[in-house]
Amino acid sequence: MGKIRKAKLSDVKYIYKLILYFAKRGDLVPRPLSELYENVREFFVYEDKDLIVGVCALHILWEDLAEIRSLAVAEEYQKQGIGKELVLSCLKEAEDLGIDRVFALTNSPEFFKKLGFEEVAKNELPQKVWADCIRCSKFPDCDEVAVLKDLTKNKL
Repeated sequence: MGKIRKAKLSDVKYIYKLILYFAKRGDLVPRPLSELYENVREFFVYEDKDLIVGVCALHILWEDLAEIRSLAVAEEYQKQGIGKELVLSCLKEAEDLGIDRVFALTNSPEFFKKLGFEEVAKNELPQKVWADCIRCSKFPDCDEVAVLKDLTKNKL
C-alpha cells in the first residue's frame, strides 16, 4: 500500500505528467512545469512502489481562503480512497495554517460533498479565484461547480 507525503523537487516531472494527462482530457487546468517547481510546496503526492500515482495541491489565496487544486489520481488507482486521502491531507494543512475556508472548482461535486464541502454560487468566491481559468480548455464556458468547506464550523 502507498503513502501520502509532501512533494519533493524530484517529484515535479511526475506531477507534471499526471496533471497533463488529465488536462488533455479537459479534466484539469494545465500547469506549466516552471509553475509546478515554483509551487512544489503546495503539493501532496501519493506514492506507491516508488511511483507518484496521485497528486493534490493546497493553494493559498488570502489569509482565510485556500483552494484544493490539481487533484489527480492515475486511472488504475482510482476508486481506492486515494483522492479522499489527498484532499484530507490538504484540509489538515489548511487547518494547521489557520485557514478558515477551502474551496474547489470541480466536475465531481458529490465527491467533495462527502468530505463536508457545500455547493456555492461561483460569484460568492473572490474574482482572483478565476485567474487560472484563461488556461482551461473549457474557458469561457465553464461547467465546473464551486464547492466550499468552512473549517471553522467543524474541526477535522
